[in-house]
Amino acid sequence: MTRTLPSPVAAGPDERFGPRLWGLLLVLAGNMLIDALEVSVAVVALPAIGTDLGQPPTVTQWAMTGFAAGFGGLLLFGARVVTLLGRRRVYLAALLAFAAASALSALAQDPWLLLTTRLLKGFCAALTAPTGLAIITTAFPEGRPRSRAVSVYTLFGAGGFTAGLLLSGWLTETSWRWSFAFPAPVVLLLFACGLRLIPKGNDQSAPGRGAESALKGRGELRDQPPRRRTIATTARRYDIPGALTFLGALLALVQGITQLPAHGWSDPRAVGPLCTAALFLLAFWQIERRATDPLLNIGPSLRANPTLIRSAAGAACLNGSYLGLLFVLTYQTQTLAGWSPLHTALALLPAAAPPALTALASGRLVTAFGAPRLIVAGAACAFAGGLLQLRPHAWPLDYPGRMLPTLLLVGAAFVLSFAALNMQAMSRLTPADRLTGSGLYQTAVQLAAVLAVALVAALLAAHTPAPGTGPAAAAAACRPALTLVAALGLLGLFVGLTGMIRTPPSSLHHGE
Repeated sequence: MTRTLPSPVAAGPDERFGPRLWGLLLVLAGNMLIDALEVSVAVVALPAIGTDLGQPPTVTQWAMTGFAAGFGGLLLFGARVVTLLGRRRVYLAALLAFAAASALSALAQDPWLLLTTRLLKGFCAALTAPTGLAIITTAFPEGRPRSRAVSVYTLFGAGGFTAGLLLSGWLTETSWRWSFAFPAPVVLLLFACGLRLIPKGNDQSAPGRGAESALKGRGELRDQPPRRRTIATTARRYDIPGALTFLGALLALVQGITQLPAHGWSDPRAVGPLCTAALFLLAFWQIERRATDPLLNIGPSLRANPTLIRSAAGAACLNGSYLGLLFVLTYQTQTLAGWSPLHTALALLPAAAPPALTALASGRLVTAFGAPRLIVAGAACAFAGGLLQLRPHAWPLDYPGRMLPTLLLVGAAFVLSFAALNMQAMSRLTPADRLTGSGLYQTAVQLAAVLAVALVAALLAAHTPAPGTGPAAAAAACRPALTLVAALGLLGLFVGLTGMIRTPPSSLHHGE
């Protein structure tokens, strides 16, 4: 569950808009659903991918982390691309690229081709995720029609993860490749409809001239000679060096983490990627420090906003512990216990379905109890679920007495705190900081998914028992990975409690 959704708004009974607006909403919401299910389709398919390609979990984890890395690592860059080229053209181009990447994913015979296509799909999501909501805010009339559109958009996004589990469980029964291929025709249909329905005039500036047009409107470029276009100046406008160094650092870090169990700290195959990640991060910092318009444009007001920082940290802990737990449980159910993909998907539903079913009520929940209280309650549920998995492990898997209560607690954690974290993060942002603050928050959520899954895969590989010891010993060897999951839950609880302590009592009811 790696998508950051807009705050849901209750819909009134008298909202009306015509067929064209309904069609536009279905295109945007349908793509939101496809983006949201991209992680969950990989969760259930991972064991089948490993068997088919002959790869261990430390390699197959790239099917999950690749998408999250492309999304989170290029989210700020995606916003820059949309600003400079225009919403409509970028949105439609991203749909076509997404469909092509889906088809290539299904045909991949090499894990690195699979990673490349997953990265591309994540970047496409980074282009369409902020753009879909922006189109809604300009295409739908303010008031009840727009509130209703945002509610539908939210519902589709919240239901995407659940839909992905079920579809992947069903399709992987035939082949994991169908789980990665099925979005292609759906997205092509959305593209065909979007050509007719996405408005041409809802960009904030002229396509392809975003930053310059905005500056000219304020008179800052008036009477200046036109700037000569070169490859270097174009790269600086988009901050391509900054985007590439940040993404490179993230990928090198994950590669280094996953190579440590097999090669250790003394082997260049593990230490080399970690050193490369450090060099890329240093280069990124230097590029951003010298750039006139950096991607990571954190002004004094954002740095002095503890609410945003705490919310991003809490959401990162929640998302990281959730996806790390699902990775371990999928390994236990399919690889160790021999459950079918559909059986596993149905077993995981208690964690995925509650957030989708309660998405439209989450805004009222925050209003009634206040964001800080809900965040603490949700973090406590996530931590309790992690602790439950740390009990001495019996074999075979105890679904009713062990796994099901854990999944219900994790589902409750998302019901209680996910929307509250979103709303609290945005609560004290000025209009000028809202776009950057939202991008930073969503980036933190995605990066947690990347690093948590990579660390869990590395811990599973590092503690794999000797061949022939049986599934009970292998299940017991999952304890270090589950300890990491519980530790992330505990850290999220600590962050939430810190927020309650520092929030004035008069603000607890409605949040910060």
